Amino acid sequence: MNADLERQFVDTNVLVYAHDLSAGEKNTRAGRLIEELWETHQGCLSIQVLQEFYVTVTRKVPQPLAVARATQIITDLGFWHIHTPGVTDILRAIDIQQKNRIYFWDALVLQSALALGCKVVWSEDLNSGQLYDEVKVINPFVDLGCINGEKKS
Repeated sequence: MNADLERQFVDTNVLVYAHDLSAGEKNTRAGRLIEELWETHQGCLSIQVLQEFYVTVTRKVPQPLAVARATQIITDLGFWHIHTPGVTDILRAIDIQQKNRIYFWDALVLQSALALGCKVVWSEDLNSGQLYDEVKVINPFVDLGCINGEKKS
């Protein structure tokens, strides 16, 4: 899953799967990706992703994590490259949203990736293989025959 030792941004869904034991093969794949990004120091996130991660793993997954465990994971991830969006980033995300006709929150993820100099965003929410400016989206689960939890026809 290595993308040539460049900074790589991880979207919330991939981060959640890495810690959701009920996610089966997605848990395994996401866990390996997170581990590789940790070891190579390529991992990038945003405050938005960390906030979404916390809410999801403590309240929305079938086997929620204890608050203390989620807090420790976020503390550890604080050693990654973290983007804190400001007003300019929000305005750029609006431009990305309008230009690409995508959800604002996805556009803000893309803007955070751009701000951190990432060339890759790992996500299953955006079109795998699509290039948004200089950032390519890769779905780490696409060859599992699953996209968004549904079997491909």
